[in-house]
Amino acid sequence: MYKTISVFVALFAFFGLQAQKIDLVQYVNTLQGTNSRFELTRGNTYPTTALPFAMHTWTPQTGVNGDGWKYQYEKDSIRGFQQAHQCSSWTNDYAVYSLMPVAGVLALDQYNRAPKFSHAKETGKPHYYKVLLENGIATEISPVERGAHIRFSFPKGKPSFVVLDGYTGMSGVEIIPGENKIVGYVRNGHYIPDNFKNYFVIQFDQPIRRYGIWENTDNKSKALETTGEGKGVGAWVEFDPGVKVQIKTASSYISVDQAALNLSKELGKFKTFEQTKSAAWKIWNDHLHRILVEGDNEEDKATFYSCFFRASLFTRKFYEIDQNGNPHYYSPYDGEIHEGHMFTDTGFWDTFRAQFPLNALLYPDMHGRYVASMLDAYDQCGWLPSWSFPGEGGSMIGNHAISLFADAWAKGIRTFDPEKALQAYYHEATNKGPWGPSNGRHGWKEYFTQGYVPYPDYGEATAKTLEYAYDDFCGHNLAKMTGQSFYEEIFSRQMYNYRNVFDAGTGFMRGRDKNGKWTPNFDPYEWGGPYTEGNAWHYVWSVFHDVQGLIDLLGGNERFVAKL
Repeated sequence: MYKTISVFVALFAFFGLQAQKIDLVQYVNTLQGTNSRFELTRGNTYPTTALPFAMHTWTPQTGVNGDGWKYQYEKDSIRGFQQAHQCSSWTNDYAVYSLMPVAGVLALDQYNRAPKFSHAKETGKPHYYKVLLENGIATEISPVERGAHIRFSFPKGKPSFVVLDGYTGMSGVEIIPGENKIVGYVRNGHYIPDNFKNYFVIQFDQPIRRYGIWENTDNKSKALETTGEGKGVGAWVEFDPGVKVQIKTASSYISVDQAALNLSKELGKFKTFEQTKSAAWKIWNDHLHRILVEGDNEEDKATFYSCFFRASLFTRKFYEIDQNGNPHYYSPYDGEIHEGHMFTDTGFWDTFRAQFPLNALLYPDMHGRYVASMLDAYDQCGWLPSWSFPGEGGSMIGNHAISLFADAWAKGIRTFDPEKALQAYYHEATNKGPWGPSNGRHGWKEYFTQGYVPYPDYGEATAKTLEYAYDDFCGHNLAKMTGQSFYEEIFSRQMYNYRNVFDAGTGFMRGRDKNGKWTPNFDPYEWGGPYTEGNAWHYVWSVFHDVQGLIDLLGGNERFVAKL
């Protein structure tokens, strides 16, 4: 089914058994990338505790509820430990709820319950997060694919509470004191169907002594109430003073029963926190061993494996396993339950350039399921995904699903119908969808009739022209590889459209209006305008598929090298 990737086979054979005992997890620092602020960049990471490509992840929360900057290294207090899915700070998050340990006097409000902490007493690893708060509470988290094992250790003699925060949207909870359990749902996020819910089960290993329902909109508590529903509804429970509480939690997009099944399947076999932690470490160590780095520079290894960890979180599994062991999923596209696999939480701009080609090399089985699921998404919402989070948002630029199809086919991954993929791409390339600019094709008519997207009629028009040309090249090649002459001929007409935005007078790709005139007052260093998050110096190189053609436009090898 798959072509042999000889370089990786050789690596596996060469290192083999001698590398099995090397601890590569030690090199990963999940705090890497968290020391950022909005004045510097719109991007930021958080200390993710998760398994590779897991449906849910967990993280400490320093930002207020609803803030995309959920964790910043410069902050000195933590207000919760939350289930998270966020792939970028500007996208915000969905299906979030948080748990927070409180000692002494019960504090529900996210500001009042947030104690100070020091990074000197914080550990961030893929399989294990720990922090000792200044109030004496220790928090530890280890992940499974659809949940987490959490341990809160309270200071001796202090009243011990756990607060469940329903976050920013609608939520519902039920406390079951006799079973030391809380079940419920949250509904928050942007690109979600009307019937979207994330159902959760939270199981404590210690007896609940007192309990209540509260709302984070007014921070009012109702002691001894066991059920509640509304915006920001949560719960609190109290245990014996100074207790050490283990929590097993899992969630589902299908039902509470499925959440309970996820918990049983993934956490039921672990009686202790240490067992969950050890299993998560092994999964990550095996995963990181897919790429072995030679040399004696430990800093380089730490940088590499911390980045490899980040490259192992998305795309996210969005399917669950039923009681018979078969995959099924709630679709974020049509709100229905389907059999099979589904993945989400990725924007193809820019993951089409490197992340997905890497996935095709390292995880061909998973990637085969992923590209097949893109056609399921097409069936369910009428469009190929371009920015799914978890449903389609259509953000950024390009129609890069076709590049994933073409790349997969070229690498021997044949899990999808290429004719259907080309039909779906043709629909993308000749229509504009109801969502963002990459849902369908922004400026598609002008691109076909004039050979470029005019600026300023369309924002980021030059970048769009360049990326559409590359996508058409991918469509052309998938058609050529699979004998689809109709699509091969159609896409061959546009795949060199990049030439139509090249200005020989300046040697750059430029904005061009509908009458063919170049945008005046050109400055190659000016950010934005006809470009996407870049300038002319970046986009002159955006001709991935015809390097020789770009060399010729720039005046030959010497001038090309000099400009580079």
